[in-house]
Amino acid sequence: MSYRSWFQCINRNCRATYRLNEIIYRCRSCGSLLEVQHDMNALARRDAPGWMKLFEERMRSNRWPYGSGIWGKKEWVLPEIHDDNIVSLFEGGTNLFWAERFGKMLGLKDLWIKLCGNTHSGSFKDLGMTVLVSQVKQMISEGAPIKAVACASTGDTSAALAVYCAAAGIQSIVLLPKGKISTAQLIQPIANGSLVLSLDTDFDGCMKVVQEITKDETIYLANSMNSLRVEGQKTVGIEIVQQFDWEVPDWIIIPGGNLGNVSALGGGLLMLRDLGLIKRLPRIVVAQAERANPLYRAYLRNFESFEAMQAQKTLASAIQIGNPVSYEKAVRTLREFNGIVEQATEEELSDAAALGDRTGMFNCPHTGVALAALIKLVKRQVIDPAQRVVVISTAHGLKFTEFKVRYHEQAMEFPSQYANKPIDLPPRVEAVKEALEQALRREAQAKV
Repeated sequence: MSYRSWFQCINRNCRATYRLNEIIYRCRSCGSLLEVQHDMNALARRDAPGWMKLFEERMRSNRWPYGSGIWGKKEWVLPEIHDDNIVSLFEGGTNLFWAERFGKMLGLKDLWIKLCGNTHSGSFKDLGMTVLVSQVKQMISEGAPIKAVACASTGDTSAALAVYCAAAGIQSIVLLPKGKISTAQLIQPIANGSLVLSLDTDFDGCMKVVQEITKDETIYLANSMNSLRVEGQKTVGIEIVQQFDWEVPDWIIIPGGNLGNVSALGGGLLMLRDLGLIKRLPRIVVAQAERANPLYRAYLRNFESFEAMQAQKTLASAIQIGNPVSYEKAVRTLREFNGIVEQATEEELSDAAALGDRTGMFNCPHTGVALAALIKLVKRQVIDPAQRVVVISTAHGLKFTEFKVRYHEQAMEFPSQYANKPIDLPPRVEAVKEALEQALRREAQAKV
């Protein structure tokens, strides 16, 4: 069966279309962002049970390339790409687990965490980068003049771009804000052979530079304003529903920075609905750090106006973005999904991440922002205790060990409510027994 996809302008008064193998990031007619559109009539020729059966058969199989959580849904992502040009590390298919203990603390019976950071480079960015780099490889095979792929990043995008370009044999270029990402995030593109440029600015400053240098068609842009990225990331919503045996949760909470992931999540869920696999949509919550919250501020004004801001330094460094490129797409998604935007202070996100860790998680600070938003919405009774809630964890906690060490050493600018410092003792059995007795006594009193 023949399926097609193409770029289309998001401006309803324009709707200009372009081929996916064109080097283009904004509409040439009106300057708006683009999105990938699919021939839904062709896709609808296979019924909903047929798609479910196909996706189930492919899930985590060893059949190339369909064992990938993204390429197992190839017809819904990039149907026309040749399998030989797909660059995949079998990303996706990540764990969705029942957060029973954390849920009980909040009075929730049905809380789940989608571990998108349990992927090759340690963040959800792999899901979009496999699509973008695969399309670049296809374009190069067709004669495109691309010599390198570039991105501005707060850490995770650069890691994903570096690893997929390394796998493809394509040069990657990453522009990072100097001193504003973790050591673990910095070393990833270095190790994978990227040309790493550390700029004395913030992410928004890096983004301005990368948009200028990618006007040269030999350098291809990999940031989320390139809607190829969104095509991979949209499979998160599809995968969540599939993991619930094709039932839709009531709420999905996702951290928001540059906001491409928000529209991606919505895009996948809308395809499920439009092709008859689901009957209703969940509500979406976007969680922002208070120090980088332009979407939250616009939400308070009912999205009647948007003002870019100078993002302040936040522990949630990957979402320290004051002028999100995908703002318009995110607003459209929130309106379609009866969405909410919430924010979290530095103390709230840190305590929420640490409390989650106490129940068996290992959270990045951005997941802490989402968990803090969840806590607020439950306290305000916006989320009903009986509803099914999914929190999207965007990156692996091992990328942010400095954040965790500072928290537990009580070196933050605020008290660490759940700090757990190591106890220094002499190497004597009596001293260890005494420390254990005191610690276990305190633990028993805390449970009472």
